[in-house]
Amino acid sequence: MDRSGTHIDHVDRSIIEQLQRDGRVPYTRLGAAVGLSEAAVRQRVQRLTDAGVMQVVAVTNPLSHGKRRMAMIGVRTQGPTDDIAKTLQAMPDIDYLVVTAGSFDFMCEVVVEDDLQLLELTNRIRAVHGVTNTETHIYLDLVKQTFTWGAH
Repeated sequence: MDRSGTHIDHVDRSIIEQLQRDGRVPYTRLGAAVGLSEAAVRQRVQRLTDAGVMQVVAVTNPLSHGKRRMAMIGVRTQGPTDDIAKTLQAMPDIDYLVVTAGSFDFMCEVVVEDDLQLLELTNRIRAVHGVTNTETHIYLDLVKQTFTWGAH
């Protein structure tokens, strides 16, 4: 069972793995690959997406379409993190936000047009009540990007 309370069996994992290879695979081929009918595999995919276990999306390389700066911003805070998380989550230019243990309380992945936008965003994050400091790690190159967790 996953965090959503949805039971994930070996067939579900196979479906997820197939969709990670090709998110556009027809249900007929997907069903054949995992040993189910088209209707049954369609129902499983719908159940997995409705439960929030997975989503099927197009993944792009932001550097290939005009975005010139990618960075991970580590955020240190004081006090409870709930309100800070809500504020950071509402910032549209933060693409990935996690609460962490260790030297940072949050990690924010961002993709922006240029260094000026990165500075502006960093200043907005620093202005959030409870944020004590940030540390920005600029990406020099995107060498590997995979999303294959959860299938094994």
